[in-house]
Amino acid sequence: MSGANTWLQRQRKSDLVELAIQYGLKNFESLRKSELEHALDDHLGANEQVFSLDPQLHPYYQIRYQKNMRILHSPVNDDVPERPKSVRRRATKAPEEIAPVAPIDSDDEPSNNTTVARTPARTPSRALSLASRIPLPATPADVAEAVDRSTVAVRTRVAALYKESGITEATHATRDSLSTVTSVLFAISAFELYFLRPEILADRYAFTIPAVAFLGTKDFPVFVPDMFLLLTSSFWSPALLWTFTSAILPSIAGYFVNLSVSSHHGRVGRRSHAHDPVVDPLSFSIAKALISYVVYHQGLTFGGWIDETSIARINTAIYGGYKGILTGTAITGILSIYDAVLKK
Repeated sequence: MSGANTWLQRQRKSDLVELAIQYGLKNFESLRKSELEHALDDHLGANEQVFSLDPQLHPYYQIRYQKNMRILHSPVNDDVPERPKSVRRRATKAPEEIAPVAPIDSDDEPSNNTTVARTPARTPSRALSLASRIPLPATPADVAEAVDRSTVAVRTRVAALYKESGITEATHATRDSLSTVTSVLFAISAFELYFLRPEILADRYAFTIPAVAFLGTKDFPVFVPDMFLLLTSSFWSPALLWTFTSAILPSIAGYFVNLSVSSHHGRVGRRSHAHDPVVDPLSFSIAKALISYVVYHQGLTFGGWIDETSIARINTAIYGGYKGILTGTAITGILSIYDAVLKK
């Protein structure tokens, strides 16, 4: 068969590579596109009985079958060439001269000599060649092999899609971002704010999502934070108190009492190391624990600067009260010590 199948020629080289992997073509990595087309054409043609059941290759085998049929019916491939016109003209006068030239099978019984002259002879080799091109029903072993190849192809494709999606890189980047003491500090502060927000910025009814009988849902009321509370001291007094006791004052203490900086430059230099944190997490945690204990547990108002109502509201809103805050500082303190040991 001259030339590759036109269906293969219309495919891109990447698609041809996937077909080669899926259908078990070996040693194709160094082939060019045209060479890969011929190699696939030979491989799929040799395994027609196995691969012809695959719906993906239906266009390929349809084109191959049509091409074979054109070659089969071409006058060039006839086993007996057409008789000369002079023989036909003499057929009406001397039928006995034509009989030896056009032998026919014993099954054919023409009605006259003219029909014998125009009918091409059929040999057993042509019949066997035509029968070999008819796809036969696949055996159970062939079906099992096709299923195995399809399973391998699907698994390979899923693995390729997973790799191209970038999920692995995003997972590693997220893990690297969260595997720091600073990330744990922000996570604990966000946990405290989650419980503090409904207390200082209460929810108010906004609207109701009506029930949908088709889905079997009920009326769902929607509540949103009352943003008008931002204009009142009911929000700012406890919000500023929590900000100072849980963020600002501990950060100042962690900046000036930074043990990691002093351990690097010692007595010689006064510039901090490039990898030193701006705020020491251990000093931050200790300062936050001390301030929270004296304010939220002992009720220290610093001479009336702090509203006792705000202290009570924060102590009630945060999960576990002041004990919950102390638990968070203990966690960040232990993690900061463990991180310092690992870096040594």
